[in-house]
Amino acid sequence: MSNFLTLLKRGNKSALAAAIVNTIIAIIKFVAYVLTGNIAMFAEMMHTIGDAANQYFVYIGSALSKKAPTKRFPNGFGRLVNLVLLAAILVVAILAYETIREGILHILHAPGDKTSGLWIILTALGIGVVLEVGVFYKAMIEIAHETGLKSRGLTLVGQSFTNLSQAKPATRLVFMEDLVATLGGLIAIIAVLISHYTSFYQAEGIASILIGLMMFYVVYNVFIQNAAGALGEIDEVLTAKIGEILMRDPDVRDIEKLEVIKEGDHFHVEIEVEVDPGLTIAQADDIKDRLELQIRILKGITDVTISFDEDDKIQHYQPPTQP
Repeated sequence: MSNFLTLLKRGNKSALAAAIVNTIIAIIKFVAYVLTGNIAMFAEMMHTIGDAANQYFVYIGSALSKKAPTKRFPNGFGRLVNLVLLAAILVVAILAYETIREGILHILHAPGDKTSGLWIILTALGIGVVLEVGVFYKAMIEIAHETGLKSRGLTLVGQSFTNLSQAKPATRLVFMEDLVATLGGLIAIIAVLISHYTSFYQAEGIASILIGLMMFYVVYNVFIQNAAGALGEIDEVLTAKIGEILMRDPDVRDIEKLEVIKEGDHFHVEIEVEVDPGLTIAQADDIKDRLELQIRILKGITDVTISFDEDDKIQHYQPPTQP
């Protein structure tokens, strides 16, 4: 139990913060929905419950992925966070389906009268949007921390989108969910106002469908990213960087094999380089230690395997094109 609690302390902090905030928002929206029975509020409530559940999954999964390697799992538990996220999006998919279904029913059977409890609804949605924006910005800061960005304020907003693909899986999920949550809250507010001040009562049903579709977008996006991570995805940016380090070394003649596999938040590196066949074992060992030291200082590298082959005088390695 103590080991589990120790691991939890190493979980993704932005996911935990988002989960707590979304729990508070979900309670507020649940109370507002019970008091008003508003369909747009129902959609937002379901969305927020899905986000909160997802982010608790993410936090626990990111913590467990830090567990040290064992004899049975020598490469560690890095990919566990990808598997947890794949399970977590099932929750969102189910809630998205329910949200769309309720929206369609509302359009087909619109009540024909003005929205009741307008200020209760607007207050609940307004509080939700404000809190979601705060969590969304915190996710941007986490992206900056993980990708080495120094910017803040409005500059960070644009750069966080640009560098999103290089953030950790848990941070990407929190970012995507809170982006959709913020937009969903604004759509719900607009729909409630339209329904209240005009005779277009189907607006709330349309808003519910739009929110559900945005939830499905998160499901699709997270599935694609984490399916690749669970299978073992090569990191092309880090591969290019390590290739440069290897080719700069005076004793490395060529690179026969270079793989940088994502293991959750960490990277497993496997290398085979060509060297002078006349080197002694001691000299080769010195080269190995020197290369490993340079590679291990890169962020996220936890495992490096280096092997040697004799120089065949044929250039095999071609630097990859960085995205």
